[in-house]
Amino acid sequence: MTPAPTEQPNGVLLVDKDPGFTSHNAVALCRRILQTKKVGHCGTLDPMATGMLIVVIGKATKMQDQLMCEDKVYTATMKLGIETNSQDADGEVVAEKPTDGLTEQDIRAAFEHFAGEFDQVPPMYSAVKINGVPCYKLARKGKEVERKARHVKVLDYEITRIDLSAAEVDFTVHCSKGFYVRTYAHDIGQHLGCGAHLTALRRIRSGHFDISQAIDVPTLKSASREELLAKLLSTEEVLAARNA
Repeated sequence: MTPAPTEQPNGVLLVDKDPGFTSHNAVALCRRILQTKKVGHCGTLDPMATGMLIVVIGKATKMQDQLMCEDKVYTATMKLGIETNSQDADGEVVAEKPTDGLTEQDIRAAFEHFAGEFDQVPPMYSAVKINGVPCYKLARKGKEVERKARHVKVLDYEITRIDLSAAEVDFTVHCSKGFYVRTYAHDIGQHLGCGAHLTALRRIRSGHFDISQAIDVPTLKSASREELLAKLLSTEEVLAARNA
């Protein structure tokens, strides 16, 4: 039996999540490699999504709420004309409408309509809890319940590609905490009158941390305890970055 390590790990690990690799997977893997139970993460990414996942370990778990409150930047692709029950490509198609009448100007105007501050209703397929039960569990049973709207903010956005023939739009959005990019795409589709869902999502920045600083999942899976300890940002480094 391997003795428990005397050095208790503390710090923040930045992980570049793969599609299908869940936030829970990342936490469980870090617990096993670092041989510690005190591990959490700052902001769930959908299974389909990739990119920045902040994992907090040991004493750094006390910073979890602070790190979760910071704004995020995502790149994404939306498909116009098709709605799904999860508002992304993992869900079942629930509606289809033609998009041939849409123009580039229509799409740009719809994005502009959702610039700045507005209210957003979280999707049913989300971790938001109703009477202690996550919405996604109710959704899987075919139940639809009322969710409270959240006040959110789009600090900036950029449309990087519009393909009218494929009915696809690539964009980058810089948004506040609690923002659902899936719902953003869905609401833009509703505003256009044709519906839409998200087909790709990548978090490239969270607060003061950029995806270029993160380790990829294959590196995480193959790392030894010592190698992973060397990758941790100390709480002092994290505070310095936030105060920079």
